[in-house]
Formats: sequence, C-alpha cells, structure tokens
Amino acid sequence: MGDNDDELAARRSTVPLFDPRQKLKLGLFSFNVSGGMMATSVPTSYELSWQHTRQIARQADAMGFEALVPVGRWRGFGGRTNFAGESFETYTWAAGLAEATSRIMVFATSHVPTVHPILAAKQAATIDHISGGRFGLNLVMGWFTAEMEMFGGRQKEHDDRYRFGTEWVDIVRRLWTDQEPFDFDGRHFQLKGAQAYPKPLQKPHPVLVNAGSSAAGIDFSARACDVNFVGMGSFEMGKASAAAVRQRARREYRRDIATMTYATVVCRDTEREARRDYQAMVDAIDWEAIDNLTRVFGLEGQSYGDAESVRKLRTQFAMGWGGMTFVGSPEQIVDQLLKTSAIGIDGIMLGFNDYVVELEHFDRRVMPLLKQAGLRT
Repeated sequence: MGDNDDELAARRSTVPLFDPRQKLKLGLFSFNVSGGMMATSVPTSYELSWQHTRQIARQADAMGFEALVPVGRWRGFGGRTNFAGESFETYTWAAGLAEATSRIMVFATSHVPTVHPILAAKQAATIDHISGGRFGLNLVMGWFTAEMEMFGGRQKEHDDRYRFGTEWVDIVRRLWTDQEPFDFDGRHFQLKGAQAYPKPLQKPHPVLVNAGSSAAGIDFSARACDVNFVGMGSFEMGKASAAAVRQRARREYRRDIATMTYATVVCRDTEREARRDYQAMVDAIDWEAIDNLTRVFGLEGQSYGDAESVRKLRTQFAMGWGGMTFVGSPEQIVDQLLKTSAIGIDGIMLGFNDYVVELEHFDRRVMPLLKQAGLRT
C-alpha cells in the first residue's frame, strides 16, 4: 500500500481507503453508466441523472463507505438496452461528487490511451484539491477496441498496452511529486520541460488503482499502484489473484499493495425474497448486449482467461461485470462479506439494481451485522 513504513502510516491516518479501523472497506461501483451494474430490464428507480447520482453518493458517504468508483465507458454494448450506452465522464463526475460529499473517496476511471498524462495529472490534482485530499485514480489500459478506435488510434497488443501505461503513470507520478520541470524520453512519450502545479494534497500522490490480472497487469499493479482491483468470479479466483499480486509486489518491488474487488448484492429480509428477485433480474437480462460484452472481453481483456472461460460467466457479466452476486438475507450477505475478507481482500465495491432503495435497506439491516461481525466499527 506504500513504498515505506512512514508513508504507509501517513496514508492510514489521512486516506479513508486505508483506514485501519475498518477491516473490510466498502464502496459503490458503476453508478455512472446506464444500467449500473446490471444488464437487466427489471424495473428500478435507478437512472442516469445528476440528481440521482448525487443522492446515491451522499447516501454512501453518510453510511461511512470509503470509496465511489465509476466505470470508464465511451459506448454501449448494443442489445435492446444498449447496456452502459450512456455514461458520465469520470473526471468530471468525480469533481462534482467531491464537492457533494464530505468524507468518502471519489475516483475517476481513466483509459490511459484517451488522455495525455499532463492533462490527467492536472485534472487529478484539481479534484484532489476540490475534495480535500480524497481523490483516487483507477487506471485502465483500454480493452474495448471499438472504444479506442473512436479516438482515431489503433488498439495496441495486450502487453504493449501496459508498457504504454507504465510510461504514462511514471510521467503522472513525477508531475505530482517533482518540484522542478523534467524531460522524458520514452518509447511512447517525449516531453520537454514537463511540469504541473499545484501538487496534489495527498502525499506522496493520489491513490492509484488498477484491475490488471494478466501477467502484465499484475506486474503493472505491483510496481506502480496502491491497490489492485481483483476480478472475483469466485472466491477461489479472488483468493488466488489477491495472493499473486501481493507476492509480486513484495518479491519484485519490495512494496505492499492492497486489494479490492466488486460484487452485486441482492439482499432482502428473507432468502426466499432475495432469490425471487434475483431470478426476476436474470429472466430480464439483455443477452444480446452481454454476448457482445463477453465476446470482446474474452478476446481482448485477458482478465478472466480465454474467451470460453468468459462465456461460462455470462450471467455474472450480466449481473455485475463478471463479479460475484451475493444473494440472500442480511445474515447471508454478511457471511459472504466475511468470506471475502477472509480470502485476503481489503475492500469491496458494491452494486445494486436499485441503489437508493437497496442502500437504505443495506444500511438498516446489514451494516449493524457487519459491526457485530468485526468487519466495521
């Protein structure tokens, strides 16, 4: 989670995501795109409006959650819903929510090929000042070829995306920390007199997150990031991924790195009610959109293995970007969150079909049980 003990101690005292009092950090994921986490047409009050977005963020802030993480999207996946076809741009989204909240961390999700590192560094520092030091940056290399082609470029080979990203993040970190202008002569960037002021409030810099789980992605996270966003198609997968990135960071770079994951939640007062509502969501999945998503992700993402491995997770992609769906009573949801923590995951970003309504229920029924279980204070 940092390069040395002094830095780690300082971050734990000032950065919500590293608060040692909360054994399992909590956040919200993917409420900046149409459909949110789920490619289903089940009725919901969720909508992509700023008023609704701000309401969700403030609910999570009041509940003591640690992070708000958006999905970076530039186009949808077709089908009858065109899942994720509408989206708020994430730096602007984070700036707005930074002003609307008081404690929770706000993240931007940045496709590194779409924004120059000097611009990204300046935007990030600005949001860090707006938020009072609560900004984080989720780095994405750009796995959706059709999106990258919208920007007039050609999709890079998988591992070369991470080589590009390594130069990009090295520049951004220097812009945040170097006090004097510098030159940079790399394969992808050649800069003269690069500089950015003011520096971010967070020291040494805003929190950096990456979701890479291929060999190249794990190495990138281990070398350059504070948190690896683990894809957890199963508890076994999450445990192995968390261990792999931690081991890589420690052995190769003598660093500690935290891990987060994401999951959707269908929690009702009883298991029967939860399974009934979960099945209704599954029955209303937009399979055309999900087939488009899984085809591209399986061929280009490499986070869940080959295309056949991804195809087997079609329902999980439909219900939450390939993550697990926790279904059940409040007690059963707590059991699944306990298991998430036990496999070495430090935090989990949650999604719901109806964020406003289900967050209220989660606050009232689940949060007290999480405190009893020792996951929260």
